[in-house]
Amino acid sequence: MNWLVGAALILVLSLIFDLGLLAYAMYALLGVLFVSRYLASQWVESLTADRECNRLTADVGDSVAVVVNIQNNGKLPIPWCLVEDLLPRRALIHEPPNLAVEGRRLQLSMLKAGGKQSLLYQLTCNRRGYYQLGPLVLETGDLFGLHRRYRVATKPHFLLVLPQVIPLAGYDVSSKRPIGEVKMTYRLFEDPTRIAGVRRYEQGDPLSRVNWRATARTGVLHSKVYEPSTVAGATILLEYHKASHSRQHEPMRSELAVTAAASIANAVYEMGQQIGLVTNGRDAADRIRQEGWDYDIRTRDAARSAGSMRDASDRLQPVVVGTRRGADQLMQILETLARVELTDGLTLPQLVGETRDQLPRDATIIAILPQVTTETAITLGSLRRQGYAVTAILNLYDEYDFAQAAGPLIAEGIDVQHLKDEMSIVSVCRKFILS
Repeated sequence: MNWLVGAALILVLSLIFDLGLLAYAMYALLGVLFVSRYLASQWVESLTADRECNRLTADVGDSVAVVVNIQNNGKLPIPWCLVEDLLPRRALIHEPPNLAVEGRRLQLSMLKAGGKQSLLYQLTCNRRGYYQLGPLVLETGDLFGLHRRYRVATKPHFLLVLPQVIPLAGYDVSSKRPIGEVKMTYRLFEDPTRIAGVRRYEQGDPLSRVNWRATARTGVLHSKVYEPSTVAGATILLEYHKASHSRQHEPMRSELAVTAAASIANAVYEMGQQIGLVTNGRDAADRIRQEGWDYDIRTRDAARSAGSMRDASDRLQPVVVGTRRGADQLMQILETLARVELTDGLTLPQLVGETRDQLPRDATIIAILPQVTTETAITLGSLRRQGYAVTAILNLYDEYDFAQAAGPLIAEGIDVQHLKDEMSIVSVCRKFILS
């Protein structure tokens, strides 16, 4: 626009002062500007592209192949086209990066009329997460650099990398809650295989409940009394508030917490017990649904920001996977852990207050904590006094920090274990068995 205004102004002045050569030059410049503007628009509109991925769900350590095909559907050749398949910044900033890239996702090409080009690269999944692949940004323009045009040619794909699961042989979530069935005096359900005693027959008792031996011995109808029972298990309470995690230890400590939670969930599932998850983290899929991404992007910086994550979150809804049994339940927990992100929403006391009604009493609450505040200790202690079995796993490396954090929890009567590093996940779980 500045070029057009300047050229038009000089043309007017040259006509006023009868400067024929300068006027001719301005006519030529204006012609070049209009032609180049038209060609740049035609070139960018004639470009189409598609992306292919060999998988969209992977484990840590897997490789994902990505192929991007670009085609010129116009009748004119395109002298240059800069193609970039965007990845979120958080997937590349760490060392090693969450997604290691092999190959080229940025390429400068020249496309003839009807021509095709391919962009090939491979992603190595070093950490779990929910990653946006794309959008693909195309940039082209005239040979003089006077006009540039941008276009988003593909919608993004979303890659889910499941968290690492460390096998835990013989794991028991708490010595107070043995593997198998436990008596639950406050439950309304009764197990017909566990007879607690007999009582006089009451109107409405089914015949299958009548104890015929006691009836024959006393001459009066008696009914069996069954013990209420259920299956023990665990509800993992994952603290994922951003303020609770020191930036100097990120992303290692938060990723270690997710690995521990995934390993515990897998171990409880293999024992046939129920397992659930409650966290104050943010679900990446929910974030993308809420924030969306901008399809009509006019600049490359805008495209990059569309693939990044906001620093602050106004979502205060906890992420809850109800405590149940089954293979589908485990997969749902693993997928949720893969997508969970640090957030500045609910604190742990607020999380417990929001989800207390969804915490079953027949499952041990395993709280994975990066730090312990007075409010956190009081909240977990309150759960224990209400009849919940509570165990805390402190995600701290330093022994002195662990001792300081464990003190308030021990004072509340809560079992405490030390999650020092990845190797300690197995040893922490074995302590539950041997204690």
